[in-house]
Amino acid sequence: MEIQVFEQEGIFQLNTEHTTYLMGLADGKYLGHLYYGRRMQDHEGRYLLRAKDSAQEVYKRYRDKINFMDSFHFEYPVSGTGDFRDPGLRVRDEGGYRVCELHYAGYEILDGKPALKGMPATFAGKQVGQAAKTLVIVLRDEVLKLKIELRYSIFEDNDAIIRSVVAVNEGEKKLYLERILSACMDMDNDGFDRISLHGCWARERHIQAVKLGQGRHVIGSVRGESSHYVHPFLALTTAGTSQKMGEVYAMNFIYSGNFLAEAELDHRDSVRMSMGLHPDGFEWVLAPGERFETPEAVLVYSAAGLGPMTRTFHSLYRNHLIRSKYLHKKRPILINNWEATYFDFDDDKLVAIAEQAKKLGIEMLVMDDGWFGKRDGDECALGDWTVNENKIRCGLKALVERVNALGLKFGIWFEPEMVSPDSDLYRAHPDWAIQAPGRELTMGRHQYVLDLTRQEVVDYVYESVASVIRSANIEYVKWDMNRQLTDLGSFGLDAEHMGEFSHRYVLGVYQLQERLLQEFPDLLLENCSGGGGRFDAGMLYYSPQIWTSDDMDPIERLSIQEGTELMYPLSTMGAHVCVCPNHSVGRVTPMETRAYVALAGTFGYELDITKLTEEEKEKAIGFNQLYHRYNDLVREGEYYRIASYRENGMYDCWQVVSQDRTESLVTYVQVRFETDQNSRRLKLDGLDPKTRYRLEGTQEVYSGEMLMNAGFLQEMIFGDYGSRLLHFVAENR
Repeated sequence: MEIQVFEQEGIFQLNTEHTTYLMGLADGKYLGHLYYGRRMQDHEGRYLLRAKDSAQEVYKRYRDKINFMDSFHFEYPVSGTGDFRDPGLRVRDEGGYRVCELHYAGYEILDGKPALKGMPATFAGKQVGQAAKTLVIVLRDEVLKLKIELRYSIFEDNDAIIRSVVAVNEGEKKLYLERILSACMDMDNDGFDRISLHGCWARERHIQAVKLGQGRHVIGSVRGESSHYVHPFLALTTAGTSQKMGEVYAMNFIYSGNFLAEAELDHRDSVRMSMGLHPDGFEWVLAPGERFETPEAVLVYSAAGLGPMTRTFHSLYRNHLIRSKYLHKKRPILINNWEATYFDFDDDKLVAIAEQAKKLGIEMLVMDDGWFGKRDGDECALGDWTVNENKIRCGLKALVERVNALGLKFGIWFEPEMVSPDSDLYRAHPDWAIQAPGRELTMGRHQYVLDLTRQEVVDYVYESVASVIRSANIEYVKWDMNRQLTDLGSFGLDAEHMGEFSHRYVLGVYQLQERLLQEFPDLLLENCSGGGGRFDAGMLYYSPQIWTSDDMDPIERLSIQEGTELMYPLSTMGAHVCVCPNHSVGRVTPMETRAYVALAGTFGYELDITKLTEEEKEKAIGFNQLYHRYNDLVREGEYYRIASYRENGMYDCWQVVSQDRTESLVTYVQVRFETDQNSRRLKLDGLDPKTRYRLEGTQEVYSGEMLMNAGFLQEMIFGDYGSRLLHFVAENR
């Protein structure tokens, strides 16, 4: 890890263990992107600017300034002076002019990693070898009196580069930020393909790979959340990229609201890759002396395919983003009552579930929706966070004590950001719902969204939730959010500042969760948004795990979890054994397959265990034992994708290898059975080639190099949806 500035040459170099990032100055004032790729010692890449040293030479070469501005590989492009590609920054002054030109004004190298006010941010780790350094490059527009700080942070133990931008108004007049992205990067096209993640409710984060063609390739969300439909991730890959081969340039956004990710290929075969806050509906008023910080974007380069990219993201988020005390701890096996009872439960029913759960080795009962207000369906009572005494007749504290007495922990569900029209809260404070005056509020799931841009609303919501947690020994909270934002408006913002609404809403969510963790540091928080609608890196700063999807069918989960695992550690994925037939798709699958797929995540149950057969109960006991046997490996190990059902249509396979390479767990799921077929060859990865590994439960021993190069032969399993766990343990090492 090193940051070097070669002032005479006007070159900036960032080196991680395996990568180099180079920037350079043209004419001493235009900051250009030179190179991002394999690590190099050489920094003399000025020729890559395609520009001479003086402005006259620069403009002469391109015939005029417009041609230069519209073809130069800018490090942080702006609009208004000749660059017609999508910019990183668009700013309006009080006169209504949208013209900006940023010139280099200096730099600073910081030990460590700056935090962001009110937002999640990566941080230097506490362990030896987890230090950080930050390069801050200052650009200015002297006409606007606008200072832009470009921040680049690198870590001693990771290849990622963290980028963010700070805008400071140094003048005496207001400025209006209409677009301010966190990262842009111009580079020559290399026949790139584009990888992004798409889906919908119950089908989140499916991988899509398409050829990058001419024009602007845009993904983004304006739903107020990162959303089920697209994900704040974008990668450009060279032709033929696989898990082990090809170059990858990837970006991921550490944010939980509206975002934009874009790859623009122009007529010169130049690509601009960018990521940041979505500009639609966004405008931030920058008064004199004020500053604005963007969320962070993570850049990852891999010279050896998607696998190293994935492991770089996993390591970064484990060591430098997730703060929870549960990060390196085994999470309790939980049973959630939602698909067991829906709204039809009382305290005795919950205790009966807890009693059976204890016998099976389950460790926590989570009480889901329906425990509060007059909530007997999804049409009322959101916002009224008081105990429904018709259901919890003994009171919440007594219920928790009954469950604790059985030896189980207790968790509870909230949807704090919402309010039902039929609720005491809405009747008392109708203006607290997000709305545009004079218009009928848009209904979603029989609920409105509370205006978290207003501090009095944030304070009320916090106290409502916190008072419940204070009232009993609640050790887990599932924080849900089940609809998108519409009718954007707030009685707490004037017309000039209304464009700040969406970002201020996300800041309100972050404030709520930060306060919750400060008061209850031992709380295990799991975020959720109708399943995986807000599964993003921003949420991981507050919760070590996120509900991956409402669809728990193991076959549907193969593609959902493959896309999620592309950048997020397995330990962050909420995953449960579902009821059968599955409530989302009606599929019938073996209990083993449902359990093996769930073992790749946090592991738990979402069914009525009081209705299990004796055989199913015995199986559940065995699955819980497997969880305790393998979870340390799954949680802390390195992840490898061996085969993809999405690609082959037949089977899925992934592998986790311990950090010291002494053991490995391989999960194989056969989606379709075919007669008269050979066994499948699984080429494993990440093992020590010189170590011999025994397959647990057998006398079979293989060398690491044989398993990785020749492969393991997995026999066909009769019937569809079969699965197998393969645990390899090093011998005599």
